[in-house]
Amino acid sequence: MSFISRPDLGAWPTLGYVDSPLDRACHLRAGAADLLDHPSARFYLLGGELVALKGAGPAFDPLFDRAEAEARGRGEALFLGIEGDGAPRFAMGFDPGLRETLEGEGLTVTDLRTIAVSGLIAPQHLGPVACGKALRAWHTRHGFCANCGAASRIVDAGWRRDCPSCGAQHFPRTDPVVIMLTARGDRCLLGRQPHFAPGMWSTLAGFVEPGETIEDAVRRETLEEAGVRTGKVRYLASQPWPFPMSLMIGCIAEATSEELVIDRNELEDARWFGRDEVTLMLTRTHPDGLFVPPPIAIAHHLIRNFIEGGHA
Repeated sequence: MSFISRPDLGAWPTLGYVDSPLDRACHLRAGAADLLDHPSARFYLLGGELVALKGAGPAFDPLFDRAEAEARGRGEALFLGIEGDGAPRFAMGFDPGLRETLEGEGLTVTDLRTIAVSGLIAPQHLGPVACGKALRAWHTRHGFCANCGAASRIVDAGWRRDCPSCGAQHFPRTDPVVIMLTARGDRCLLGRQPHFAPGMWSTLAGFVEPGETIEDAVRRETLEEAGVRTGKVRYLASQPWPFPMSLMIGCIAEATSEELVIDRNELEDARWFGRDEVTLMLTRTHPDGLFVPPPIAIAHHLIRNFIEGGHA
């Protein structure tokens, strides 16, 4: 198979969930309940993987006033921060089982991945929605004290849980994940997981383990999943990834070996791709229909960096 020369890829696309207009205003968290009645207070409505939206396309409105939010939501409002000249922003939950009811009221209810990929809301909303989704996911999983097992309670408008039994304090956590483009000369290593859409290939990734550096995690995960050894590791960028609450740490790794030994428990497949072929995958013009993740994902940016001549 012969490949065309690399095209001009144009301006660098925007990475999803990274640009937030909010001042997190941690000094206001303890008294955030007083901000619920602020005339500019607005609420994002989140239900598990789902987000409720108002209006019609192409740009939907994800913000609700307090009356609208409380009529449809449940649980405590989580304070996200202050936008602009003092407008408070909150996240409130709704029961995903009420999706059809909300849609019957004229709302659009869909998942955050679809919203981000399809550009259904203005980019400045993605960061706050991602924050709210991750924060709510943490509370859903941490209703009981990890120290003594007693039910804990929300304080600081969602940024802490306190145990009334033993006094332990618990804070929201983010799971660090390394995601790496491993390259050797004009070729890079991509893999497929079983749940990927047909034809999609992406960079390898894995959780950072306790007591491990980012560089060591990159080397370990690449060796474990594909049998490839790596040397130099360079950090490129990071991305909050609210599925459910991770921080993707994007790196470029220099491979020091090429033979693949694939862990089939982790990957459906893995192989080396030349720069020209990856260009066709990124531009979605590959003759076999192969493609890479969309621009909202940091994997896309790691792959584009490789295409444009980036190296470890």
